[in-house]
Amino acid sequence: QVQLLESGGELVQAGGSLRLSCAASGGKVSSYVMAWFRQAPGKEREFVAAMRRSGNTVHADSNQGRFTVSRDNTKNTLYLQMNRLKPEDTAVYYCAAGFNEKATTPDYKYWGQGTQVTVSS
Repeated sequence: QVQLLESGGELVQAGGSLRLSCAASGGKVSSYVMAWFRQAPGKEREFVAAMRRSGNTVHADSNQGRFTVSRDNTKNTLYLQMNRLKPEDTAVYYCAAGFNEKATTPDYKYWGQGTQVTVSS
């Protein structure tokens, strides 16, 4: 059973940066497709970014050039570096792990509890 614990969410001003972390236990991040999703109030959960087992990454069009997903195998942790944040980035950000090589759909086996990111204008 893989457990995922997100951290790093907080209140930040527009234009600022945050780095989210997703610490995994019970399995290696390198053995799974790892992803970030987000969900804003009243909206569906949406794909943010993912890293496949090969290390190949994919990012949503809405954050291309602003967000970067990475992983540290020695710390067994997935990261999301978010730059030039906008108010519309406000959401709960979730980490997910699974075997979904398509990566962008929410077909993941394991999910974290989420971390709140709030971007003020």
